[in-house]
Amino acid sequence: MTTTRIAAALLAAATLLALAPNAAAAPVASPHATVDLQPELNALVEQGTSTAALAEVRDHGRVVWRGAAGTADLATGQPARADGRFRIASTTKSFVSTVTLQLVDEGRLRLDDPIEHYLPDVIPNGGAITVRQLLNHTSGLYNYLDDPHVRSNTEAGNREFLTTGRWIQYTPQQLLAISTAKPPYFAPGQGWHYSNTNYIVVGMLIQQVTGRSWREEVESRIIQPLGLHHTTLPTDTTAIPGPHAHGYFKFPEGPGDVTRLSPTIADAAGAGISTTDDLALFHAALFGGRLLSPAQLTEMTTTVPIPDAPDHAEYGLGVVRYDLSCGQFWGHPGEIPGYSTGLLGTRDGSRQYALSYNEYDKSDSTKSTRLYRAFEEKALCGDPATAG
Repeated sequence: MTTTRIAAALLAAATLLALAPNAAAAPVASPHATVDLQPELNALVEQGTSTAALAEVRDHGRVVWRGAAGTADLATGQPARADGRFRIASTTKSFVSTVTLQLVDEGRLRLDDPIEHYLPDVIPNGGAITVRQLLNHTSGLYNYLDDPHVRSNTEAGNREFLTTGRWIQYTPQQLLAISTAKPPYFAPGQGWHYSNTNYIVVGMLIQQVTGRSWREEVESRIIQPLGLHHTTLPTDTTAIPGPHAHGYFKFPEGPGDVTRLSPTIADAAGAGISTTDDLALFHAALFGGRLLSPAQLTEMTTTVPIPDAPDHAEYGLGVVRYDLSCGQFWGHPGEIPGYSTGLLGTRDGSRQYALSYNEYDKSDSTKSTRLYRAFEEKALCGDPATAG
């Protein structure tokens, strides 16, 4: 569950690499405090890749730009709202990883302990898979979403998901069983492959250690203290609460509305719902040092290579590091049927952008990547035409 721009790297990368922690992040150039992103946001819609797009940019705690483009509901023509809610998909992983690292801070678990220590007899070869390897996708566990019986990105797969697949209620145990029925991609620690299964297991780990669900821990440790009033973690409801843009599949005969779906297909790997404002606030708090100790924030931003990744991206513990034209930035993308999410900002938490769009037309991935990259670069690095 990642944005299309890096889906090839995050979901299909299977090259085996030796793992090496990343050196300290390079300093980030200071971008312009204000920027007008409406042309780039409009382009996501006008050039046919999206039905709706909404975004926000913050700088040193202040909203410096917020906007929306496109249509929230194709049936009524209602325009998209900048304060609309949306499914954040794999951006949820940053919340879950933060809670896990808080538990490390509290001495309740250790990153390099085998998962077998906490969840005995739950995962084959669990004695060789560490908590760290689950968080940074080096465990080798098969991604249950790679199973075409669960989700296929073909037109036929989209039709099946629209009619039946999106209503299926999964348990974490069922998702794990789908994964463990397949051979691992590689031995633990001997490669990198994006696998939502890793975070299904981390969700189970949080419940085992705390006695409460991962949702309850995220709510009490992050959502409530930060006042993220529009962020929710649904258990089985298929609806998005409050104002929101609908998500669609594009079919030759017209759009298929996929807004409602069972969040159980994502669970701790991507069930969250939020707004651009809440996501930016979370990012600022996380990288500003309000949620983790310096030691655990360093652990979170210690990375391993992502094979064939654009922007020289590397994966930490529930966060991704990207190299843009003006420096290094941190965050996590998300993709689930109907919704793509971007969340990225500086390592010191001083600037961030959050974006949601319905990537309706996936026929030209090059154009989609170009449009997304133009938005990202301008949001974080400023407008080259006005740079001094």
